[in-house]
Amino acid sequence: MSNWIQAGLPLTQAKKAAIFLHGRGATAESILALAPYLNLNDFALFAPQAPQRTWYPFGFMANDQGNLSSLNSSIKQVSHLFEFIVHEGMAAEQIYFLGFSQGACLSLEFAALHAQKLGGVVAFTGGLIGEKLQVEKYSGDFQGTPIHISGSAQDMHVPAKRMNDSAQLLQRMGAAVSLSFFEDELHTIRTEELAKVNQTIFCKVS
Repeated sequence: MSNWIQAGLPLTQAKKAAIFLHGRGATAESILALAPYLNLNDFALFAPQAPQRTWYPFGFMANDQGNLSSLNSSIKQVSHLFEFIVHEGMAAEQIYFLGFSQGACLSLEFAALHAQKLGGVVAFTGGLIGEKLQVEKYSGDFQGTPIHISGSAQDMHVPAKRMNDSAQLLQRMGAAVSLSFFEDELHTIRTEELAKVNQTIFCKVS
């Protein structure tokens, strides 16, 4: 039995696929609730469910050893879903990632560890995972993949500096990165962020 739920078009009818990754304490169903607000009419949508609703137990910049086992398991879970979609006939450049908070961090981390030409990556309040950024962990070339990172400049969970440093690293890996900060202190997804990714990531009609 698969540990994800599916929405949107069947893969056989879809032109693209998107993997939605939920935040800590949330569910696959809750992150898929964003779909009606995005330009995803020709997409097959997938959302895996994290065990105990968390992809890793501690903060994304906590001591690496504490998160290691769960994070590795979560990366494998996402990889399994990605490989399933590819096996079913979807090219990597037709596959998109979208996540919020912990799911945004996991989206960026998975993409950076498997850098290649993807459809796009949307990280609402997220950065690359680790106590410190370890550039040597990442290789590959995004070949112009659009990556969107946005969130509060005062976010209590995801520091602006890590979002900025992540954006710079991803750009050096060949991604076309868009980085936006908001002055409120809310840990949320704003209507402005949804509008922006509709214009930049989910804008192209195949």
